[in-house]
Formats: sequence, C-alpha cells, structure tokens
Amino acid sequence: MQLNSDIAAIVTGGASGLGEATARRLAAEGVKVTIFDMNLERAQMVAAECGGLACRVDVTSDADVIAGLAEARASHGQERILVNCAGIVIGAKTVSRRRSDGALTAASTDDFDRVLRVNLGGTFRCIALATLGMVSLERLANGERGVVVSTASIASEDGQIGQAAYAASKAGVQGMALPIARDLASEGIRVNTILPGLFETPMMASLPPAVRESLATSVPFPARLGTGAEYASLVVEICSNAYLNAAAIRLDGAIRLAPR
Repeated sequence: MQLNSDIAAIVTGGASGLGEATARRLAAEGVKVTIFDMNLERAQMVAAECGGLACRVDVTSDADVIAGLAEARASHGQERILVNCAGIVIGAKTVSRRRSDGALTAASTDDFDRVLRVNLGGTFRCIALATLGMVSLERLANGERGVVVSTASIASEDGQIGQAAYAASKAGVQGMALPIARDLASEGIRVNTILPGLFETPMMASLPPAVRESLATSVPFPARLGTGAEYASLVVEICSNAYLNAAAIRLDGAIRLAPR
C-alpha cells in the first residue's frame, strides 16, 4: 500500500508511547490519522500537532468503537489502516506471600480479566469493526483493501514472573493474527503483529533511572531501549510491503527475557 493523503488510518492508544509515534509517522507520510484513546486531552494535542483527529474511545466498548469509527470516517473517509496500540499492564504473581506476615494470596481474577478485556478483547473488537468497513472499499491496484497491525509483546513468548495476565493477553493477540489473516485473505486485508521488546514508553519512563539503565544494557545489540520511531518505522514497512501477511515480528534487539 502506498501511503499518501488518499489513505486514512486509525491508531488506538495513539495519545502516547508507541501509538503516538505511529500516529505522527503515518501523518508525516501524508496519511489522514485518527487517534483513539481514553485520554482525550492528550489525544487532541497529538492530533492537532499532526493534522489529525482525536476521539475518546474505550476499546472494551462496542458502542465507543462504533462511535469513534463513525466520527473518523465522517472526517477522513473509510480507513484502510488500523494500528492497535491500546493496552494496559497489571503485574501480580499467581500466588504471592505477604512480607508482613507470610500469608498467601492469589492474584486478582478481576485484574486478569481486565487485562484480557483491554489488550485482547479490545484488539479483536477494533479489528472486527474496522475491517467490516474495509471490505466495502474498492481494491487498490495490488488487490488489497486494507492492513491491520497489532501490538503484542516479547512477553507473548518470554513472559516474566508476575506477567501471567499480560503475557496471556499478548500471546492471544499474536495467536489470533493467523486465523484472522486467513479469514480476511479473500477480502484483500492483511493482518500482522509486532512484538516489541524494551522500549522508551511512559511506563518505562516512570521507572528509576538505574532500573532503566539496567534494562537498556541487558539488550544484546543495540544495548539500549527501543524508540517509538523504530516501532513506527516497522508499521510503515508492514503497510507498504504487500507480501507481509500473518507475520509476527520481534522488534527487540535480540533480547530474550529472563524469569525476572
């Protein structure tokens, strides 16, 4: 797909982190970008800076996603690109022992369900509802109608201690890409997944400097945290390369996560 002003895109979680970098890069390529995010104020700021649109969307809500897509399409037309970056992290060991008295407690099943609702359910919801619109589009010269890029994580394959919910949700994102790509192949819609490693994100920025430095130097090469620009560059390549379909691409500097 050639990226230009005839193409519209939706980026979920586009108000910060990898989503923000992607929204800005797609806009720089000429694409008409709509940001879906819970933080509407921040989303509006990013959208204003890249000439796009911002919608407050909770990806766990059918009504929110449908309304956001309607607003985006009214301004930019039917999207051909969907990039799923919205996600949350809640860490907890399956069973843990309190330091104060040694009592054992189980992880919250409500927290587990919430992580799956946002990361896995939200990704599927956006894919299903966005591609429902994409199938109505005329095919481009190469036969394709649209592209979906979803964000999993290297935790899909290297989940660490306390990451059961997060790893399960991201493994689900990775695992459903192939059947969805097969579902949509006859419609000319490609579906791919990126598995980011350790990246400069707001969550990473909240860690103490010494911890961030330790994480950065644990990456084999280059020995640093990844940048949003590097993630966004891969999104652009996936959109542009018509032979990339049902791929799960690790973007991680060759790191393999240890248990903790």
